Amino acid sequence: MSLKRIMTAAIAMLAALALAGAASLIILTTFLHRTTESMGSAVEGVRLAEALQVDLLMLYRMSDTLLRIPSDSPRSAETIEASLRSHLAEARRNAWSPQEQALITEAERTISGYLLARERVANQPPEQASRELIPRLESALAALDQLVAFNVNEARVTQARADRWDQLANIGGVSVAALMVLGGGALLWWMRRFVFRPLLDMSHAMRRFGAGRKRTRAPESGPAELRDMAHTFNEMANSLARQQEEQLTFLAGVAHDLRNPLSALKMSAALVTSGRPIPEERLQKTMALVRRQVARLDRMVGDLLDATRIEAGRFELSLEERDARELAAAVVELYQAGGSSHDLRLHLPEEPVLLSADATRVEQVLHNLVSNALKYSQTGSRVDVIVGREGNEAVLSVVDRGIGISNEELRTLFTPFRRTGRAREKAPGVGLGLSVARRIVEAHGGRIEVESRPGVGSTFRVRLPRAHPAAHPARPEDATPSPADTVH
Repeated sequence: MSLKRIMTAAIAMLAALALAGAASLIILTTFLHRTTESMGSAVEGVRLAEALQVDLLMLYRMSDTLLRIPSDSPRSAETIEASLRSHLAEARRNAWSPQEQALITEAERTISGYLLARERVANQPPEQASRELIPRLESALAALDQLVAFNVNEARVTQARADRWDQLANIGGVSVAALMVLGGGALLWWMRRFVFRPLLDMSHAMRRFGAGRKRTRAPESGPAELRDMAHTFNEMANSLARQQEEQLTFLAGVAHDLRNPLSALKMSAALVTSGRPIPEERLQKTMALVRRQVARLDRMVGDLLDATRIEAGRFELSLEERDARELAAAVVELYQAGGSSHDLRLHLPEEPVLLSADATRVEQVLHNLVSNALKYSQTGSRVDVIVGREGNEAVLSVVDRGIGISNEELRTLFTPFRRTGRAREKAPGVGLGLSVARRIVEAHGGRIEVESRPGVGSTFRVRLPRAHPAAHPARPEDATPSPADTVH
């Protein structure tokens, strides 16, 4: 059940009813117009027929010479005959149906016969003229009576048809109005039950959730759109609940991870300040332990500060042109100088790989990747740091033969405060290093790629745009890594 479809169907239905009403009104108006014309034509036909009858009677009365009937009409016989012909022509123009045309033709014939007979009997005795004229006059009047009767009947038929249409129009109008009222009422009832009520329930759930009742969830009911909204809100509430749990877990993890180096520092400080003589070798080991723990704390705090700056939008880069080979060499040398127990190798091309980057931040990314490769690899295993070129990109790769990462763990590898189960067991940490590294690389316009297989190892590739070719034109062989890489 979709709100969009139901509303569209309801509006379409109401629009169809409105269009039907409008179309019916247009049809009814057109029919009434034709009916009015038909009624007017019928009335006009009656008037003309009666006018012809009056003209015939007046003309008959003017035959006083023949019939010895005194005439008091101011009109002459010629004028009356002209009026007869004019009325006949007008009646023919007014006639629409073939039946009326035939009746007018018959009336013309009888009237013409009467006029001709009147001319023939002009010099005959009155009695003889009367015997010849009266039948013809009665025949003409009868033809005109038929014409009057026909028009009266046409008017009655038209009036009856108009009455039927009027009844149909009343029934149709009432039906359309009733359907629109019922449809609108049904739509309002449906919206109140299936739209407004779920909306109110969702609003109450949101207010309760905002008031601190984090277990509150919105009922997923009503049309599909409202169910989707409720489902989205519930997912958001579940996500917030998970984030809150993750934050608590993160705080617990930070407290635990901070406690370990602090305990080591506390023990080292107690040993140094105990007042007892400490052998030089023991003292050197203790100070080395202190340095490692302080470096570890510094890294954890640095990751937290960087994550905070990134989320707050205050992360800034100090760009300069540097050779990626120098940055990678500085990181590798730092770990080699610290007496790494792994076989750490550096692969560099002969040609410079110039970057426009924040050198400190790029070294931070490499530190993070190399540190992870060392932490999650067995002692004595090989770790490669490779600098190369691919097109307009500089590629810095870190390859280890460690525990590897599963496909499920790869999906959340760069999520803040999220650490995989095997990584959490293998080495401590707060789960911010890779997240910060990815944000640093993306801030440079680059990206990080990961390839990994559990039990085989992982390869992290950092792809950064090289310096603008206009300032440092590249040779053709720069498009691919140089075959004469050096190994350190």
